[in-house]
Amino acid sequence: MSLGDDTGRTRTRLPEGSGDPYGGARRSGRSSSRSLVTVVGVVVLLIAAIAFANRGGGDSDAEEGGGGDSPKAAATAPSGEKPVSAAEAGVPAGFPHTRQGAESAAANYAVTLVSADILKPDRRAEIVRQVFVTDKQASLQNRFDKAYTKEFLSSIGLDENGNAAPGETYVSRTMPIGTKVTSYADTAAAVDVWCSGVFGTAGEKTTNPVTSDWFTITLQLRWADGDWKVDSFAQKDGPAPVPGDDKASTAEEMATAVQEYGGFTYAR
Repeated sequence: MSLGDDTGRTRTRLPEGSGDPYGGARRSGRSSSRSLVTVVGVVVLLIAAIAFANRGGGDSDAEEGGGGDSPKAAATAPSGEKPVSAAEAGVPAGFPHTRQGAESAAANYAVTLVSADILKPDRRAEIVRQVFVTDKQASLQNRFDKAYTKEFLSSIGLDENGNAAPGETYVSRTMPIGTKVTSYADTAAAVDVWCSGVFGTAGEKTTNPVTSDWFTITLQLRWADGDWKVDSFAQKDGPAPVPGDDKASTAEEMATAVQEYGGFTYAR
């Protein structure tokens, strides 16, 4: 779904040529299998080495979860500091007033802004109040409402409340690949979030099947009311890798996966 303009159009991908974009022949499955076995073997050896190293010392503090200043096993950031202290309206909140806190906020807000919930009027209002700075909420609410009209929702197989038809599941899930801070100050930050996502409707008769996409969202953040909030945002395509040889799943498999696999809270 495109968030970089006022049309609110869904993200679509045109058919591509059959040639190899890198100009070389396609690798055989046997070559790929050998490469995979090699990689797996290396990873297993590394894991074993790390596990052996961590067992050294027999320290009682380590057996009980580490010393007072060491990161706990459940830590969600390299520093051991939990990046999010609360969640409001289903959106992570309470990000640290740091550079890494701004990156964590940007990643989580990218997931929220390109989600299926943003298409539902009631949830959209909650998201706008939680994600955006107060003085931008009214204009952004109006922008979203104009983009996601009843006609637009109908064009992607949803009713006026953003719900799919019986027997179908609308999918719009974003996965941040990485973040890059392009500017940072005590009260403002600009962060690029490189994302992959799956978008479309899982259903036997859908005209809008679920496809994957790659894009980058740029978020201008402002420190306000004790948290990082979005002041403005833009979106562009890519960077995108060469498509793989994955076999497309059935509509039922895709709908089941979306329902059974939960999302994550992202942290830098």
